[in-house]
Amino acid sequence: MYSPSYFGENIVASIPCEVPSAVIGRVVETTLYDITNDFAHQSIKLYFLVVNAKDHRADTILKSHEYATDYLRSLVRRGSTRLDGIFNATTKDQFSTRISIVAFTRDRINASQEHGVRQVMRQIVDEKATALNYDQLAQEAVLGKLGSDIYNLSKKIAPLRHVGVRKSKLLSIPPGVMATPAQVMEQIKPAATAA
Repeated sequence: MYSPSYFGENIVASIPCEVPSAVIGRVVETTLYDITNDFAHQSIKLYFLVVNAKDHRADTILKSHEYATDYLRSLVRRGSTRLDGIFNATTKDQFSTRISIVAFTRDRINASQEHGVRQVMRQIVDEKATALNYDQLAQEAVLGKLGSDIYNLSKKIAPLRHVGVRKSKLLSIPPGVMATPAQVMEQIKPAATAA
């Protein structure tokens, strides 16, 4: 199983099976550290969904990602405010996704500041979703670009310590992205008849 092109097409898992169509729909868990070899990314879990299989190669897309629970717990501090924002978005290529953003402040903030930061979160998520494909949005969410953009706009409203996409989840896939077992078998037949 290979990670998507936007994560370097690295091998993320090996699954034994008799026919390639048996792996379609399976989900594989790994960490971002396994893909980037950057130890700072060890606390981010990635889940890849197999959408196509041919010969000894299974192609995947990002199904979801999340912060490890111990990492999230380490970010919580006494005397600061935790802000959560959960937003549904549809990308330019019609993938529907749910993005959960978390922000931590340096000091306690009041309700109007919380509201302002959440509005910025919603604005950035909506802008990115309408402008980007799912591949690009997933990459920005996982690698921190989305959190960085929110931080840069929100720091004018409240003193922030950390902003990041805590979790993302793919809700629906447009038709034609995920191969059916019949399509995989059709790919195998021409190769078998040529041999």
